[in-house]
Amino acid sequence: MSERQSVLRLDHVTMQFGGVVAVDDLSMEVGEGEIVALIGPNGAGKTTAFNAITGVYEPTNGQVSFLGAPVVRNHPQGKMKKQYKGSDAALYANEPVLRPTPDKLTALGMARTFQNIRLWKTQTVFDNVLIAKHMLKTSSFLSATLHANRAEEADQRAEVAALLEIARALATKPKLLMLDEPAAGMNPQETAELTAFIGRIRTEFGMTILLIEHHMDLVMDISDRIYVIDFGKLIAHGTPEVIQNDPRVIDAYLGVEEDA
Repeated sequence: MSERQSVLRLDHVTMQFGGVVAVDDLSMEVGEGEIVALIGPNGAGKTTAFNAITGVYEPTNGQVSFLGAPVVRNHPQGKMKKQYKGSDAALYANEPVLRPTPDKLTALGMARTFQNIRLWKTQTVFDNVLIAKHMLKTSSFLSATLHANRAEEADQRAEVAALLEIARALATKPKLLMLDEPAAGMNPQETAELTAFIGRIRTEFGMTILLIEHHMDLVMDISDRIYVIDFGKLIAHGTPEVIQNDPRVIDAYLGVEEDA
């Protein structure tokens, strides 16, 4: 990475479920204003890594730092001390364990999307975005009950109206936007439009973006740097040009036809 300020950093993150190591000693970094892609075959551990970063899962080992400060940290404990198959089991054994819930990380400035869209189906599009906007409210339950928060509510609704053409995740004003397969199910034309849209988000919002994606045209067109994992382990990292010509990546991923 260049001399950009670090927004997200993973150090030796391992996610083990029983005897299965889904993410294996993963270290990576995303700098301010970058678009970075995490790619790999189906089942490589990409979404599991996202879940460990955002508090959905508690990693078995390793540390996640956000804006230069550790926010997630763990080491093998209890039965996992004997079951652990990863490396550096004692690396963070003397450091405090950090287990923030997803909402706490969202409040810090992380926002993510999911492969399966999670919306309140009984609510309007406007209300779905407004629900995310409420993460930033300053009014209390009492002031809201007494309608003393009218000005704040009106301001939030005005901002939501301007954000409706942007992903709901942006309503939390994140410093990092994490997109999990945003082009899933799209045709080539729609994928091209999405590629341009992600570029606009970076430019117009000054956004830092980490994405998982299987559409290689999108990844190669939009990414500043790419990390490639296979069976949960990092096998390559570099610019799109470097990744396209890496024999390990070609063998593990790029040489395989995309899913239908």
